[in-house]
Amino acid sequence: MTYRGTVRGGIVVLDDPTGLAEGTEVEVAPLSETKQPTWAEVWKDVIGKAKGLPSDSSRNHDHYLYGTGKR
Repeated sequence: MTYRGTVRGGIVVLDDPTGLAEGTEVEVAPLSETKQPTWAEVWKDVIGKAKGLPSDSSRNHDHYLYGTGKR
């Protein structure tokens, strides 16, 4: 028998009550996978846009933002 459901908050929520006993082992296989974007895809519009930054800004960003010591 096959049951359908959706993942919500990391938990599989079945569409209809099944009557399965508590503790019943089940196997879950996705019908389709939702591709999560990479960080490069998320930030593609801003990557490389900053101009005039110090050459060591990636290594010492805390120094330039908060005044901590340089590395």
